[in-house]
Amino acid sequence: MAKGVSYHDPVILAPVETRSRYAADLASIRAAAARLRGDVHRTPVVTSRTLDRLAGRPVLLKCENLQRGGSFKLRGALNAVASLPDDVAARGVVTHSSGNFAQGLAIAAAARGVPAHVVMPRTAPLVKQQAVAGYGGTVTLCEPVLSARWAAAEEIRSRLDGTLVHPHDQAEVIAGNGTVALELLEDHPEVTAIVGPIGGGGLISGIALAARELRPDVPVYGAEPAGADDAWRSRRSGVRTRNERLDTVADGLLPDLGDLTWPVVRDVLADVLRVEDAATIEALRLLIERTKLVVEPSGAVSLAATLAGIPGDGPVAVVLSGGNVDPGRLGALLSGA
Repeated sequence: MAKGVSYHDPVILAPVETRSRYAADLASIRAAAARLRGDVHRTPVVTSRTLDRLAGRPVLLKCENLQRGGSFKLRGALNAVASLPDDVAARGVVTHSSGNFAQGLAIAAAARGVPAHVVMPRTAPLVKQQAVAGYGGTVTLCEPVLSARWAAAEEIRSRLDGTLVHPHDQAEVIAGNGTVALELLEDHPEVTAIVGPIGGGGLISGIALAARELRPDVPVYGAEPAGADDAWRSRRSGVRTRNERLDTVADGLLPDLGDLTWPVVRDVLADVLRVEDAATIEALRLLIERTKLVVEPSGAVSLAATLAGIPGDGPVAVVLSGGNVDPGRLGALLSGA
């Protein structure tokens, strides 16, 4: 077993036509791509000979850290907001988020010309609060517990008769996220495997649902921090479980799987890989030193898993999900402070 990553036996997938319907399919993901055209970057793919050597195979880095707003989250947020009827959208959209989705929804709402209300924990970094406000969102602070975040978001939604947009467990969000895989497989048909991070599962679900129809021969792996490993444990048991402890530098991957994302993680992913923080920090170091890319720990988890070993020897695509990391925190992580 590779150091820093835990594996379990992958499930054998049933044929696509015999499985239940999931939150998104190729048609809805392609429809999302049409809505997003012109409003998102077609993010580049970066390579490194050093990473190829360390992985023992070609590594293609899909750079969602270079997306507008600094992460893939804009894709799902834009699709969700763009899908609303005019009269509904005009009343505004509401979410809760401590970071990337907050910024994504604020940008998406501004693009549609509608109000965005974002509930953030009072402990959220000031720079992230200011970023949301800078994109035109209205920030409401609450206590740093999930129940308080949901309660505040629901109060705002009810008062304004607005629309609640879930950060990861919503069909339109998952379909928007799936456009990452559309771009990747169109631009690089040589890909033989895809690795992406798992938090709430919205990104990896969209990628997996796109790949299963576009390229069923390409396995999709989810990478998850050991300190927030509900997906890994759920796959082992076959029953969705919640995180009982949260202890990881990858703070963007803390959410539990949702009602819509769990079936995809259970049925469609080739495997879930559990990554120790030390491996994630080393991946961050390599990204900065060898590619000059600034990536947040949550985005580096997928590279850490890949370097530890993914079955096969063909080109593997690694999704770097975001780059919104405070420079001071990044320096402290790399220095071991």
